Amino acid sequence: MAAAAARPLVTVQSLEGDMATDSASTVALPDVMKSTIRPDIVNFVHSNISKNKRQPYAVSKRAGHQTSAESWGTGRAVSRIPRVPGGGTHRAGQGAFGNMCRGGRMFAPTKIWRKWHRKINVNQKRYAVVSAIAASAVPALVMARGHRIEQVPEMPLVISDSAETVEKTSAAIKVLKHIGAYADAEKSKDSHAIRPGKGKMRNRRYISRKGPLIVYGTEGSKLAKAFRNIPGVEVLNVERLNLLKLAPGGHLGRFVIWTKSAFEKLDSIYGSFEKSSEKKTGYVLPRSKMVNADLARIINSDEVQSVVKPIKKEVKRAPLKKNPLKNLNIMLKLNPYAKTAKRMTLLAEAERVKAKKEKLEKKRKPISKEEAAAIRAAGKQWFQTMISDSDYTEFDNFSKWLGVSQ
Repeated sequence: MAAAAARPLVTVQSLEGDMATDSASTVALPDVMKSTIRPDIVNFVHSNISKNKRQPYAVSKRAGHQTSAESWGTGRAVSRIPRVPGGGTHRAGQGAFGNMCRGGRMFAPTKIWRKWHRKINVNQKRYAVVSAIAASAVPALVMARGHRIEQVPEMPLVISDSAETVEKTSAAIKVLKHIGAYADAEKSKDSHAIRPGKGKMRNRRYISRKGPLIVYGTEGSKLAKAFRNIPGVEVLNVERLNLLKLAPGGHLGRFVIWTKSAFEKLDSIYGSFEKSSEKKTGYVLPRSKMVNADLARIINSDEVQSVVKPIKKEVKRAPLKKNPLKNLNIMLKLNPYAKTAKRMTLLAEAERVKAKKEKLEKKRKPISKEEAAAIRAAGKQWFQTMISDSDYTEFDNFSKWLGVSQ
């Protein structure tokens, strides 16, 4: 039971015409199915691998320069762009060569010596393939990718080796229906449609969804010809697993159907976490940093909690520094007289405001008629006094000087 728990068993699905046995045969789950799933590495490697089948393209070397245009130079109140010579036509005098001109070249014309292909590290490519294989064993990821696996009995899906002897497409369809995978092939067939955009003019007219991927183990197997005519279904040898087929578009979770011989070869091809691969020199499966990803459970376990330091209940915090000019309590701690001084200042201010208010009210208060008459009389009396003070006729000197006769 302990061995079964550590290395689960996968049931091999029998097909029509197989020999009847008492119990269904099983195979051990290869370690590659339990490796780390890294969508970031898969996406990076897929995008770089897909660049390696591009064909170079470039505009013509002479494009935009097939005219004898020359600049008119300065002094003619026009720009110095080269201009088409001649006359008698609209083209004469028009700008040429420049990327802003009609019929001119493009800016920075494309060249065929652009860096089209990308080199990817071998270990990184293997990591991506291993992650894609592991993701194909997780039903949630396969369904999230859009595959119809509701009728599939088990994931990963392993079928008997009798499938490798299938020669006819009709028999291949029966195999898919028997294992519940035909719904995914039907989905791919129904999605066959014309591509939107200009790609339909460039030999990419039709698009469709991906169906199941069938991986076989025997070289030269006949099932490749039987399944190749079913829309969406692809066939691949386990010795040549391709990331472009295992994770189309860089998205994990391809629906993979393994034959028994192919499934059993995975251990020898990719090895395990302790044992290196037999086919790839010195290659060991990438080990995850954490065996158990439930970090909260690890931290709260008795083993960890028994050795960690106890919780600090007495927390010493640095006092918050406050400005005594804005905070009265802090100012009173520094200067106890500050409260009295502030009170005296407020009282003095109140007295000043009160005196100013009384003075203004006294000035603004209306006066009575008697007081107004008294003020006018006092003003006239003051005026008469001023006149008498300035009368010089009584002085002889001034009279003679002024020529005033008595």
